[in-house]
Amino acid sequence: MSSLNRELSTDSAFAAGRNSWNRHYHNSVVQPLLTDLYQITMAYAYWKSGKIDDHAVFDLFFRTNPFQGEFTIFAGLEECLKFLDSFHYSETDIEYLKHALPQGIEDEFFGYLSQLTAKDVTLYAIEEGSVAFPRVPLIKVAGPLIIVQLLETTLLTLVNYASLMATNAARYRMVAGKHIHLLEFGLRRAQGPDGGLSASKYSYIGEQKRTMMM
Repeated sequence: MSSLNRELSTDSAFAAGRNSWNRHYHNSVVQPLLTDLYQITMAYAYWKSGKIDDHAVFDLFFRTNPFQGEFTIFAGLEECLKFLDSFHYSETDIEYLKHALPQGIEDEFFGYLSQLTAKDVTLYAIEEGSVAFPRVPLIKVAGPLIIVQLLETTLLTLVNYASLMATNAARYRMVAGKHIHLLEFGLRRAQGPDGGLSASKYSYIGEQKRTMMM
């Protein structure tokens, strides 16, 4: 497992421009409140117990391959990095949490949340598009206990869906062979516009990875 190299190399000016846009585009749905309320209450418990300086290391892995298959294509890493880069609770986020959490939580805790970023978090990962296997970590996240706890749900949803789509596309490529053109045409049946665009992106990753292996 190696630390991520964020630079993407391409042979075409168009592809370079597209990749540059992808690196800077951030999906507004993916933000700190895209999580379970449980994660916020866990953060409060740590804060209340004086564990704000504790350090933790979490591994992200899966237990079984999808589709009863023999492999998984890892995807979603780029979105995970964008999420870490932009992690910050806005004023409206804090106001929402004050109403969503039980009464009696100290204002100091909300002040602490408002200052949180992921700047002290280190993320290690295998390369996006790699073939992966059960119980082998895809991502390792190290940093302050509270912040890595708050990242858990969002990282899982970003990786799980992306890897499912990439793996499915790779399986299609295996059946079709190397020289058959495959077209992705799932937008009309996807779970909303974001689901459709994400499916297209990760289908391409999985299909291209499998083609390279043939």
